[in-house]
Amino acid sequence: MNLPAWLPEIPAEQPYPLVFATISGAHLYGFPSADSDVDLRGVHLLPLREVVGLRTGPATLDRTWTRDGVEVDLVTHDLAKFCGLLLNRNGYVLEQLLSPLVVSSSPLHEELKALAPGCLTRHHAHHYLGFARTQWRLFEKNGELKPLLYTFRVLATGIHLMRTGELDADLTHLFSYVPAYLPDLVAAKRDAEHGRAPGVSTAADDVARLTAELEAARDSSPLPDAATVRDAMHDLVVRARLATVST
Repeated sequence: MNLPAWLPEIPAEQPYPLVFATISGAHLYGFPSADSDVDLRGVHLLPLREVVGLRTGPATLDRTWTRDGVEVDLVTHDLAKFCGLLLNRNGYVLEQLLSPLVVSSSPLHEELKALAPGCLTRHHAHHYLGFARTQWRLFEKNGELKPLLYTFRVLATGIHLMRTGELDADLTHLFSYVPAYLPDLVAAKRDAEHGRAPGVSTAADDVARLTAELEAARDSSPLPDAATVRDAMHDLVVRARLATVST
């Protein structure tokens, strides 16, 4: 996987210290193209004075720019917002937190990752079912390979999560869950970010079958109905915020 050597420079250029920055998007999902942009996601930490006063700092920062011909999309949430999303069955932020493609980290990042298993619930299936529906509709509209792969990726990730309690966002690790033609589609995607999907006559039936499998996996999942680390997450946010007073 070819990623720009200058990516580790980005965290220090941000207006607030980053708890972590990881790579999401197609690189995380196992099918980046030669012309894929780089999706950076992470958490910034607002100082206490920008939380308790009348002038509060940004809960979310979103910036897109191009460097050396590579488009970079950076989105970070303040720690409190990010933890709230984690506890609200949000698969996006969970994948960002646990992404193995780490650009910058910290002891607080490691603490968050340690709490992540306690955020997992059977209701995360709703995130993956909803994401799959959105991507399938997009594929039906534009016929591009990218949303087709996204559809299969999120269904496979959701099924694996419901059955094993383990989060894996990389489709190339999950080929056992998907039709045998998926490796060929992944290979085709590497040539162009917005290439057309080759004709797959069974795609609609395969998506319907995997959707039903995810629903069944949700209903029989050993995962709990609610997060079990809410108090620990609260304590982490308070401790991190108070620590900014002396910095």
